[in-house]
Amino acid sequence: MTEPFLIGDNMTGGYGRGPDILHNCTIAVNPGEIAVIVGPNGAGKSTAMKATFGMLNVRSGSVRLDGEDITNLSPQERVIKGMGFVPQVRNIFPSMTVEENLEMGAYIRTDDFRSTIEQIYDLFPILRDKRNQAAGELSGGQRQQVAVGRALMTQPKVLLLDEPTAGVSPVVMDELFDRIIEVSRTGIPILMVEQNAKQALEIADRAYVLVQGANAHTGTGKELLADPEVRRSFLGG
Repeated sequence: MTEPFLIGDNMTGGYGRGPDILHNCTIAVNPGEIAVIVGPNGAGKSTAMKATFGMLNVRSGSVRLDGEDITNLSPQERVIKGMGFVPQVRNIFPSMTVEENLEMGAYIRTDDFRSTIEQIYDLFPILRDKRNQAAGELSGGQRQQVAVGRALMTQPKVLLLDEPTAGVSPVVMDELFDRIIEVSRTGIPILMVEQNAKQALEIADRAYVLVQGANAHTGTGKELLADPEVRRSFLGG
């Protein structure tokens, strides 16, 4: 068995000096996969993702990227190593234009990044149309596209998305999921926290149900969708 490309392995930890929120939690993703983290409110889903990105103390366990232990690296150092992260809120610069937001995403690059911007416009055509508009004037779904696009500007080796469809309509949610699938088809592993559990499991190659900061169920999206206990406890029957 080869090790997953990104793995948060047996992570226990919490914020600052506060109590542990994660308890021996393991999440992982491989190139070309979409891995989703679902579970009830307060289950530690976003905390688990933030732990892999270095935003809280991992008191035991480790985080490894492409075989390298990155447990003690800062989030900024992890971006340089190839991690892209899209937080749930405050994930754009509202007063800047769409294109300026994308340019901000290229802050670690020293090469010509115009071709990457064009790739993002191909992925999200509406952003090309609105490239000179202030990002704060866009709809919720369009702002999420800007946030994902900005993370892709770093040319990440792995992309972390914290509830990308929060607060958007079902139609926009379906469109965002389609775009996420397109990104994964380029080979970029995607680790995603999602409240819309059923829809997320439908597109998941790998899935984790967390309860109280610990792994409760692990499998493919299809396996968890078919699991009677998962359906009863988390999917409404």
